Amino acid sequence: MNEPSEVSVLDSFALDELLCRQAGEGGPAVCHLWRHPRALVLGLRDSRLPQAAEAARQFAAEGFEVVVRHSGGAAVPLDPGVVNLSLILPRPSGASNSGDFHDDFERMYALIAEALSGTGHAVNKGEIGGAYCPGDYDLSIGGFKFCGIAQRRQTKALIVQAFIVAEGSGAGRAGLVREFYRLAAGDADPSRFPQVEEASTASLSELIGIGKGASAVFAQEVKRVLRAGQTEAGLAAAAASLRMPSPEDVRTMAETLRSRYAIL
Repeated sequence: MNEPSEVSVLDSFALDELLCRQAGEGGPAVCHLWRHPRALVLGLRDSRLPQAAEAARQFAAEGFEVVVRHSGGAAVPLDPGVVNLSLILPRPSGASNSGDFHDDFERMYALIAEALSGTGHAVNKGEIGGAYCPGDYDLSIGGFKFCGIAQRRQTKALIVQAFIVAEGSGAGRAGLVREFYRLAAGDADPSRFPQVEEASTASLSELIGIGKGASAVFAQEVKRVLRAGQTEAGLAAAAASLRMPSPEDVRTMAETLRSRYAIL
């Protein structure tokens, strides 16, 4: 949650990737909570828009780290008011690559809904028109999206990733994404990219009044929910089988991701 600003956003995706490999080899399930000071994370389809590289250069000139992620979804802006949540899980033996991903999305939805249950506000799922990074598992309160969910599958494990807009202006972030598409679309058919409207998105602090420090409050609630289902013996077994990747391994994987999905 509090990495120094010089760490690349790809380091976080690289850590997910390495921990996912480990989970597939008998390592523990992991919950990874992280933030980044200023980035625009694109989906693969975004990177193929006619003027995507030029749009990325303009955002980079304004101080954004612009990268392409290898999980699903579309463009998402990151800053300290956005909490990224990854559930890294081994896949059941014999599970097919075409298994029902909805089960894994439901697990993430249930975790986030329970983390916010004490606020008295219902968390709904279903696509929100005009939201950035749209999907069937948009999470919303009162009709405003605050969270999107994507997934990355390996052979023996998977990562369910969510971004949670916890603090600041949801409309402001939607405006950033809308500007990226304006710059990147060129003469592309509008059906090739999301039609983003600023009024579609709001932060938790705007929606339920968590107030200052909403990112930290949300992260603590996620930890509370997870710890309620843990035992001392289970935690000890997980700790014994966890091998945190070295900084060098993370950097190497980040560079692999950067070269494989380069846009700049």
